[in-house]
Amino acid sequence: LGVSRGVVANINKTVEAIKKAVDEASEKSGVNIKTVHVGIAGQHIKSIQHRALVVRNNVDIEINDEDLSKLKSDIYRLPINPGDEIIHVLPQEYTVDNEPGIREPIGRYGVRLEGNFHVITAQITAAKNIYKCVRLAGLEVDDLILEPLASAEAVLSPEELEAGVCLVDIGGGTTDIAIFHDGIIRHTAVIPYGGNIITEDIKEGLTVIKDHAELLKTKFGSALSAETKVNEIIAIPGLRGREPKEISVRNLSSIIQARIEEIFELVYCEIKNSGLERKLVGGIVLTGGGAQLKNITQLAEYVTGLDARIGLPNEHLAKGMVEEVKSPMFSTGIGLVIKGLKGESDKVAKTNISEKDQDTNSASSRVK
Repeated sequence: LGVSRGVVANINKTVEAIKKAVDEASEKSGVNIKTVHVGIAGQHIKSIQHRALVVRNNVDIEINDEDLSKLKSDIYRLPINPGDEIIHVLPQEYTVDNEPGIREPIGRYGVRLEGNFHVITAQITAAKNIYKCVRLAGLEVDDLILEPLASAEAVLSPEELEAGVCLVDIGGGTTDIAIFHDGIIRHTAVIPYGGNIITEDIKEGLTVIKDHAELLKTKFGSALSAETKVNEIIAIPGLRGREPKEISVRNLSSIIQARIEEIFELVYCEIKNSGLERKLVGGIVLTGGGAQLKNITQLAEYVTGLDARIGLPNEHLAKGMVEEVKSPMFSTGIGLVIKGLKGESDKVAKTNISEKDQDTNSASSRVK
């Protein structure tokens, strides 16, 4: 509640929704939640490719983390649209002394170090509103993560990332796209249509109230009207004292199909824009609440010409987890938790390395 198309529309409602979700999560898990990893989406999200270069002075020293950090910090000084800020700088590949296609340059010798980066920007005000809501809910933001990157963490396999795959996360307010190839993210986009707009279409097209429209979509909706029976009818309660209203299942599915087709056409445009249309061996992976619609994979294959499957986050869940969490609806949430765990383990590893270095330096000074 309080969020519309990935952007905070009502501060108070959003704060209440965060508090309710966190209290429920805390109660069920027995974990006292203080810091959170937050997903960001919305039409304001943009991505660009950029190349950075650093010339190293000392040829006798191997390329190290410091060189890569210098390359990355140069990207953060990029001139971007007023009102935007860089939220992710994702390295793709490096070139050392004109030798391209290097994934891990650390440990090599070289003078000229270049890097290709995928840069993701977001509107400053949109990010600030998210931070404000989280802090008003009594929590601290540990990291702000683009939602399709989190979803990809939860549902894509390493083989798919290597072969080439397009993740399509159909959420409530937005449809998020992330395209991977050779294990590297190549393209990201956010389409400002999701499950909520399908509900609005049903509400307008069948002249029913919003709650009934949502129930019709989730219980009887199909992304392919041809797969429904012509004479199948649903009766829904009429408003106060009025007769029940009869709805044709085929009409309902026709409304849903029209909007889902539009979403997949926009997805296909993004795939073509990425230039990887013929390299996506893994096809399309659909996730998010909208992926639960019947026959949605068939429609995705029909519109894009690529293989499609539903991405479930259950492969990362421990045994005994409640069934409802295995739904594609929770892919982004589970992905954010995985990102958070990886971040924590990275911090621990860096702390251990720095402690070892300090021990080594103190030992060498004692020897001297």
